[in-house]
Amino acid sequence: MIEANEAQRTVQPGSAGVSAAQVAPKVPKRIAATLLNSLKGGVVPRIGLPYVTVGRKDEIAALLRDLELVADGGASFRFIVGAYGSGKSFLLQTIRNHAMGNGFVVADADLSPERRLQGTRGQGLATYRELIRNLATKTKPEGGALTLILDRWVSGVRAQVVDEGASPDAPDFSERVECRIYTQMQALEEMVHGFDFARLLALYYRAHVQDDEETKSRVVKWFRGEYRTKTEARAELGVNICITDDDWYEYIKLFAAFLQGAGYAGLIVCIDELVNLCKIPNAITRQYNYEKILAMYNDAMQGKARHLGIIMGGTPQSIEDRRRGVYSYEALRSRLSEGRFAREGLRDMMAPVIRLEPLTHEELFVLIEKLAAIHAGYFGYGQRLTGDDLAEFLRIELGRVGAAMLITPREIIRDFIELLDILYQNPGVGVAELLQSDSFAFAQAPVGDDDSPVDEKYAEFTI
Repeated sequence: MIEANEAQRTVQPGSAGVSAAQVAPKVPKRIAATLLNSLKGGVVPRIGLPYVTVGRKDEIAALLRDLELVADGGASFRFIVGAYGSGKSFLLQTIRNHAMGNGFVVADADLSPERRLQGTRGQGLATYRELIRNLATKTKPEGGALTLILDRWVSGVRAQVVDEGASPDAPDFSERVECRIYTQMQALEEMVHGFDFARLLALYYRAHVQDDEETKSRVVKWFRGEYRTKTEARAELGVNICITDDDWYEYIKLFAAFLQGAGYAGLIVCIDELVNLCKIPNAITRQYNYEKILAMYNDAMQGKARHLGIIMGGTPQSIEDRRRGVYSYEALRSRLSEGRFAREGLRDMMAPVIRLEPLTHEELFVLIEKLAAIHAGYFGYGQRLTGDDLAEFLRIELGRVGAAMLITPREIIRDFIELLDILYQNPGVGVAELLQSDSFAFAQAPVGDDDSPVDEKYAEFTI
């Protein structure tokens, strides 16, 4: 915890030891526009995160160690816990970008009333479809990379056969490639539904060789989980199986194993908004969803999954509520609860649950300094805000009554970008005039008055 007197102090310009020019290198205009628009709108941008990332050193280091484990053939499972607007989704996107840059395939999805881990009306399958729709690689970071991955896999197998001395013009070249495919798929066939998965991969290869776009699109449709019945899948592809609510996670494990064989480091699955499970009104349905989490967790911890990393994001309530949250399922609570030695200042970053700590005032200062430089670079003007202005902005933001409970990075960033936009559009308006306006400084807590009551949790906001 940051003590109250620490929260009241004025942030000193330059206290982070860097200047605006140092903290924000020139940002391409397309990325700068995405950053400013997304952050002002309260959503996490898909691109450009390294330009504005500050702090979170320990959390990122822990998650990067997980990536190394997954690349070595293991599996990992983490919960990222933070309040609304605390930077939870930002951290997930940061790790997503790190993973793609290191050769992983990443799939991400937000849970909602229509997307759960388990359901009776296709909610689990809807989550699977969203994950596959958002498959992303370094060369296709925006998602929709399934076809690219399959085509790269076919090209890779063909290249391996050529490296063994076979000529692409040889009459038996396709047969040799197909034999290589079945050799690679033998490991998959030992997994649940692996035989049919391997069969469909071979079918995709034959369609690729024959330029049969219709069959290729049907195989892709199957992998996306878009066949509703086995009858439909059998009629179009000759397989007696389709992905369902109950077994979609088995196919995620199959994808992870397949991707490693296709030349990728593994598969990282990011699932956010766990709070939507907490909101399920039916207790039995909630328990089924938590049972699915338990199955995923056990697979990762017991080594049943390979080359698979799972990261889930949620609020403290969605995890710790004993009535409706993850901890309402005793088997999960006993596995995820902190031990007796972890406490404030002594965090176990190897535990399955990572709770986000507040950014320091210096890190906050660097953050808004970066945003000011990006805004000035995008609109092409000389910065009007001095270090003293930035410090005064933070002092007022953190000095509001109730800031300990209500203020989050989302509000700080939104207010700051709005300040920059107004100053840019109204050159005649002074910085001090805006900072001292009633609409901004209203309800500011008294600072420096030792006789005034001060909430000792004043600076316990999460960043």
